[in-house]
Amino acid sequence: MTFIEKYFPELSMQQREQLGVMMRLYPEWNDKINVISRKDIQNLEINHLLHSLALVKFVKFVPGTTVMDLGTGGGFPGLPLAVYYPEVSFHLVDRVAKKLKVAQDIASQAGLTNVTFQHGDVLEVKGKFDFVVSRAVMPLPDMVKMVRRFISKECNNAVPNGLLCLKGGDLSQELSRYKNEALVDEISSYFKEEFFNTKKIVYLPL
Repeated sequence: MTFIEKYFPELSMQQREQLGVMMRLYPEWNDKINVISRKDIQNLEINHLLHSLALVKFVKFVPGTTVMDLGTGGGFPGLPLAVYYPEVSFHLVDRVAKKLKVAQDIASQAGLTNVTFQHGDVLEVKGKFDFVVSRAVMPLPDMVKMVRRFISKECNNAVPNGLLCLKGGDLSQELSRYKNEALVDEISSYFKEEFFNTKKIVYLPL
């Protein structure tokens, strides 16, 4: 885990071991279920684990924060974030049962106790969360409509509760209606690998 350890030297031995479990298990699972593109699985550390952890560079969640990962697929960005934040609760939601099964197995084998899972549509989710996170799931306006009702009014973090999305490419059209509200952060300001040149964090308080 050369790259993760370079950017996150503060990780404990346990956290390094948990991420090591992910490095081992995702390729094994990918041979059975196509959770990550077959061409991309060799780039697991940078393109998936490190990409997920970019959110840590943007905001530090305080203990007790609650986060929903919408459209988590095989567990991104939720599982790497759950490793980094053992005192934060993560609820991972996806409509594809076989991908969620992979995330559940990896969380179990990594010994993560701060993660819950829900198979089905987001409309079936109950409760409130401080933040909703997602990685390239859907256009921002659609996401905002879907998740606004889940955001708790009680704020304990340095930034107001809201939506945190990992996105890439030209976002001008998506962001046009939120230009006075959304904050866009270039991940290349944190990580220097070429993959991150077009990758962004979009934060929208809700």
